[in-house]
Amino acid sequence: MPRVVLLGSSPGPDAAPGQSTPSAALTLPALPGCPTVIGKLHGQLASLDSAPVTIARSGDATAYRGFPGTLVETSDLAGDLRAVAEAVEHATENLLILPADSLIHDELIYQITKSKRGALALIVKEPREEDENGDAVVPNVPIDEAQPEIGDRVLEGLPVRVRAAKSRVISVGSAYHAVTRPNAVLLGPLHVHVKHAPTLAEAARELADMAHLLGPEDDLVQLLVLGLVRRGVSVGIRGRRDLFYRRITERSEADQAVADMAGFDEDKARLNNAVKGADGFFTTFFVSTYSRYIARWAARRGLTPNQVTLISIALGVASAACFATGERPGMVAGGLLIYFAFVFDCVDGQVARYARKFGVLGAWLDATFDRFKEYVVFAGLAVGAAVSGVGDVWTLALVALGLQSIKHLLDFSFGAANRRRPPSPLPSIPLSIAPDTPLRDALEQRKAARSSGIRNLLKMWTKAGRYRAVHWARKMIVFPIGERFAVIAITGALFDARITFLVLIIWGGIGATYSLTGRLMRSLA
Repeated sequence: MPRVVLLGSSPGPDAAPGQSTPSAALTLPALPGCPTVIGKLHGQLASLDSAPVTIARSGDATAYRGFPGTLVETSDLAGDLRAVAEAVEHATENLLILPADSLIHDELIYQITKSKRGALALIVKEPREEDENGDAVVPNVPIDEAQPEIGDRVLEGLPVRVRAAKSRVISVGSAYHAVTRPNAVLLGPLHVHVKHAPTLAEAARELADMAHLLGPEDDLVQLLVLGLVRRGVSVGIRGRRDLFYRRITERSEADQAVADMAGFDEDKARLNNAVKGADGFFTTFFVSTYSRYIARWAARRGLTPNQVTLISIALGVASAACFATGERPGMVAGGLLIYFAFVFDCVDGQVARYARKFGVLGAWLDATFDRFKEYVVFAGLAVGAAVSGVGDVWTLALVALGLQSIKHLLDFSFGAANRRRPPSPLPSIPLSIAPDTPLRDALEQRKAARSSGIRNLLKMWTKAGRYRAVHWARKMIVFPIGERFAVIAITGALFDARITFLVLIIWGGIGATYSLTGRLMRSLA
């Protein structure tokens, strides 16, 4: 569970003129119990951290008293930054930092906190400028020649002083720090891995010492990310997508925000997020289109992921028994049963993610009995072939089994080795340097140093994945479990075991060769 830090004094969107109540203390009458913004947020975060740290200006502190946790009172931006440093420096768990005036979906909090990245920030990018034909307007000056600027544009009440790429923050600015072609703002929530907590504390203290150079419009979260990026921490990005987040600044905005939030289907988003986004072709188009609804039905009736796994195992064993008859009706029944065994194999993980019920036993059962179902079906097919007079296919069955076992071994061993491989460090520059030009130059030098024949070839192959045909071809060629079960179901029902094993061996051999080639190239790159 993360350590939660609430920024009650975060600058950023200005309060309405004449408004004496802190925005976090505004009530939300449209919600049950008429909670305040900070009260609702505390209720949402209670399961993550029962005693969060709240940092607020002394004049606003009254609005934050009476809630669980520690209240730290400050007098200015420098005090805010030093309070953040004190709160995070000795953290023993990951950090979730967010403004106290946040109105946010529970599911979005969950999605942010489950990130495995070193740091992750919620952002929104500026809409692309388009001409009268709807085409994107290309800047006259290439970004390599553009000069750093202190942006004065505003998006959602925040200054546009962030340069974000596709997957991470490249540069962050302030009233003192200039950014080359800023294109985004950091909305608020920031998740930081515990290993970066000392770095964040050090950066916050240094920024506190130079607070006289910063402006009243500089947002505290944006400043913290500035410190992380300037110290070489990779800060990943994500958008709101189909979920809601907004910072409340005034009474009328609070009412409108609650109405806007009600227009989002959080349960649908949670259900969609329960489905893996990187599944194979067969799983994506022939299973996940409806398995998520089975998962929701099962979760709402109290079925656990482990119970669903047992259903999948039972269907797999029943499929093997049907295949073992060697007769056409049994083969057709076996094909149907192995398909639904795979469906429930997907459902168990979706139930776990939807209901947020994870356990070591469940992970072990899922990984182990996927192989068990596959191999017991191999045995059933081989027995059925002998019974029906097709011939002895045990040799083919053993070859298919051995091929899949080797492929699984390669996948797991490469994954374990890759996790031990230290990431390539990002460049860092002092916070005292105003323009981000040295940082961008260092990034270009890093890119050039990392360029090699193999790495460039891998990049080209990655870019080719933008085309849907190439994307799905790459998914299918590795012969994932969905495609394997589909082959068993279809060939088993329509042909005989010999054809099934030949397809498994040929396709599996191609997939293993492709995977091994890719693993070797990535290891050498």
